[in-house]
Amino acid sequence: MIPPLKPTDDGHKAIVWMEELRMNQLPVIEKGRFLGFINEEIILEENDSKKPVNQYYLDAEQCFVTEHQHFYDVIKVAAQHESQLVAVLSDSGIFQGVIALEDTINAFAESTAVQEPGAILVLLMNQRDYSLAEISRLIESEDVKILSSTINSDPKDAAMLRVTLKLNKSEVSHVTASLERFGYRIIGRFQEEEIKSNDQERFDLLMRYLNI
Repeated sequence: MIPPLKPTDDGHKAIVWMEELRMNQLPVIEKGRFLGFINEEIILEENDSKKPVNQYYLDAEQCFVTEHQHFYDVIKVAAQHESQLVAVLSDSGIFQGVIALEDTINAFAESTAVQEPGAILVLLMNQRDYSLAEISRLIESEDVKILSSTINSDPKDAAMLRVTLKLNKSEVSHVTASLERFGYRIIGRFQEEEIKSNDQERFDLLMRYLNI
C-alpha cells in the first residue's frame, strides 16, 4: 500500500506522497532493485524539491528482509537502521513492497503469546548454565507452561544471558520460588492480566518483552 519512487521522480513528488501517506520516508527502486529510502528531512534540508530523487542522499539501503523471514527479523532490521519502514525482497532480490514497523508491532501484539494473560519473568544467568529444557522442566513441574521465550546478551556483561519467559498464568509465585530454589536469578517479574489496544502500550510491551 506504500508506493515506491523511481530515481527520476523529483523531491516535490516525494514530499506530496509522504504528506498523503503520513510518512516521513519512502522506498526508491529502479527496475525492481531496492536502492534505499529517501527521507523527508533530507529533501527539506536540500531546499530544492525539483531535484530528481537520485540526486538526494538515500539511506538504509540494507534495511530489508526477504519475504520468508519472521516478523522478529523485521523488528531487528528496523531497530538497526532506526527506520519505520523495512523493504521486503524476493529470494532473487526483487522488490516486493515495504512493511511498516507499526504493522509488525500490531502483528506481534495479536499473537497468542501476547494476548494470553500471564506473567513475564526475566532470568539472568551465565551462558554456560543456560538450558531451556531444564528451565521448562522446572516450570512445567509447577503446572505452568511457557508460551514464548527470548534470549539476549546482558548489556553489562557479555558472558551473561537475559532469558525472558512469557507464561500462561499470572500468579507464578510458586514458579519463582522453584526457580530460585534451583539457583536461578530472577531480575524482572511482570504480571500482565490483559493487553490493551493502545499502540504506544503495545510498543512499550514489545520493547520490554524483547529487552531492546
